[in-house]
Amino acid sequence: MLHLITLENWSRAQIDALLDLARSIKTSPTAYENRLHRKVLVMIFEKPSLRTRVSFETGACQMGGDAIYYDMSTSPLGAGKETIHDTVKTLSRYADLLMARLFEHAHMEEMARLAGIPVINGLTNFNHPCQILSDLLTIKEKRGSFQNCTLAYLGDAHNNVTHSLLYACSKMGIHIRVGCPQDKDAQPLPEVLEAAVQSGAQSGASVTVTHDAAAAAKGADVVYTDSWMSYHIPKDALKSRIKLFRPFQVNADLMALAAPQAIFMNCLPAMRGYEQTAEVIDGPQSVVFDQAENRLHMQKAIMITLLDQAGAA
Repeated sequence: MLHLITLENWSRAQIDALLDLARSIKTSPTAYENRLHRKVLVMIFEKPSLRTRVSFETGACQMGGDAIYYDMSTSPLGAGKETIHDTVKTLSRYADLLMARLFEHAHMEEMARLAGIPVINGLTNFNHPCQILSDLLTIKEKRGSFQNCTLAYLGDAHNNVTHSLLYACSKMGIHIRVGCPQDKDAQPLPEVLEAAVQSGAQSGASVTVTHDAAAAAKGADVVYTDSWMSYHIPKDALKSRIKLFRPFQVNADLMALAAPQAIFMNCLPAMRGYEQTAEVIDGPQSVVFDQAENRLHMQKAIMITLLDQAGAA
């Protein structure tokens, strides 16, 4: 059974195939309007969501399937009345696909081990593969290819987006520079960084971590940032995190150091005046809503691919 839990276990060829399929779906959506006929996607949400929920639900419906929203806060699973084991075993008898958006990555891995249907990671504290696959689609659309492409990520690097970017960029031949504070809790996990370096050695991509924002951004083709206040960060940490990450804010001066045709990316939600300024995210180099749109096309490609691999499409 093929699942999408982390991009670490997906090959460059598999990712390329997803990108090709997503582009085809985006160009000719009516050709895929019955690909999920009578198929059911169950979506388990422990974390709140806009883009993940709506893109998956819309994608399933537009391809002739159905999507069921399952809120953990009002469920036996969330209340501790039922185990992951019993929940997943039951859902595998009802549905064709399972997507979950959880806090703990170990719980996502447990779901994949137990499920009799494909499982999709809609986000955990460790990884966000669906987002980064959509980002790859956006970068390829804007640049035409990944060749000679450098992505600079600025800000909080101890998060799911950075980890997924490291896995993806290093596999696809995209040079990646991570600009973040020296604080251990602001840097990527060492095991993710090591895996990225190994992948980069095969693809020709360089992997760099720097604590100098200007060095990270200089000449970059893609400048990427993410929220300083991820869902699991307590609200009372805001003041200290602003102080920690302010030197890595993406503003006009920092963007001016990137390549002339550089694009700005943020997976959203975004806080203007924090991880980036309004003039950047609302400016001509920003592609944040192209990223958001591409979640829809990529989610469709993911669902089709996993169902095909399971022999259920």
